[in-house]
Amino acid sequence: MTDAARPRFPIVLTVVAVLALALLLTLGVWQAQRLQWKLDLIARSEAAARQAPVPLESVLALEDPEFRQAIVTCRGLNTAPFVELQSIEDGDAGVRLISACPVEGRGIVLIDRGFVPDEVSDRPAVRADAAMPVVIAGVVRRAPEPNALTPPPSGKLFYGRDRTAMAQALGVTGMVSPYTVYATTSANPELTALRPVAPPAAFSNNHLGYALTWFGLAAVLVGFYAAVMVRRYRSS
Repeated sequence: MTDAARPRFPIVLTVVAVLALALLLTLGVWQAQRLQWKLDLIARSEAAARQAPVPLESVLALEDPEFRQAIVTCRGLNTAPFVELQSIEDGDAGVRLISACPVEGRGIVLIDRGFVPDEVSDRPAVRADAAMPVVIAGVVRRAPEPNALTPPPSGKLFYGRDRTAMAQALGVTGMVSPYTVYATTSANPELTALRPVAPPAAFSNNHLGYALTWFGLAAVLVGFYAAVMVRRYRSS
């Protein structure tokens, strides 16, 4: 075969194939790393759920209090001011009632007192002069921050867990903890519509499937490129 008849090396095709292969492998490695992170998160949540509840002050002193069960003692929590957070629980639309509780050495901790369906208009009474200690159980979680698409609050109705704005709406000042306590027992047992419930510590874990998909596409790309090159040189 003369040099004139020899097919030219497909530079553009090769560059595109290499870039696409690098992208697919990068996505596959990223998903593999996410898989390890998710497995660690699941293990942490399961280990924390097995721990006995301890006072909130002790939980917040831990290096990683996420998912730990806590005993909360808060003065006047049953009659404390609250803001409402638009939410959905088990398919029901409604609001979560959020109050503030000062914790010595930890600033202000927001307490998610529970969920009230939209069809229920009853709310706990609010009395500024009440100071009786109220004890509840709860789960400590790092609440997700609102994103750019989250609507701004309307008065005391919120659409995202903006901790600073909630504290301001509740009239409290000082450092606000990044952790929220989700009540698992009610501060207001007389209000049966108020359902104290923490979000489930269950996580979707599809990262292995995603990683295999990206690596599989990378293998298909290599096979396709090899087939094109073999056909190109055989037909010349």
